[in-house]
Amino acid sequence: MADAQRKAWISPQDYLAGERVAEVRHEYVDGEIFAMVGAGRRHATIVGNLFVVLRQAARANGGRAYANDVKVRVEAANAFYYPDLIATCADGDDDPYVVKHPVLIVEVLSDSTEAIDRREKRTNYQRIPSLREIVLVSQADRRVEIYRRDHGGWVTDVVTEGTVHLASVAMSVPLDALYED
Repeated sequence: MADAQRKAWISPQDYLAGERVAEVRHEYVDGEIFAMVGAGRRHATIVGNLFVVLRQAARANGGRAYANDVKVRVEAANAFYYPDLIATCADGDDDPYVVKHPVLIVEVLSDSTEAIDRREKRTNYQRIPSLREIVLVSQADRRVEIYRRDHGGWVTDVVTEGTVHLASVAMSVPLDALYED
């Protein structure tokens, strides 16, 4: 009979302590950690294009925007993720490495992460009470999906031409600018 391998459960506190000294970023989901892969140039360009506009919009509304290296806490799922972009308007985030009250999360989809971004992350993000919008940006096509919280739950807008409007940070960006370069 083969020996079963048992993974050790890691506490959120141990994960956060380890992540501060880790050479590779990891996401945390209910006691397990998962190493993150690096992004390609196309991914980085899209994130950079959107961050330039998002940072200005967030600041104009008294908030902050972060790219890539700041974690978001999903308390209801006991998870920490590294979204591509985060915007927050809250002052209650006491950890300099973690946002607990985002209003906007953006994930740029890649072949290796799209399934996780669409299913696990999106559904867990929707459990964050402060979150108003989740944006999934395709690298392969000119396509942006915006999941918005409204009075009845979550609704979806898909933008394939024109302008992307993000109410959570009072921002609009032409699709051409998002996919520039």
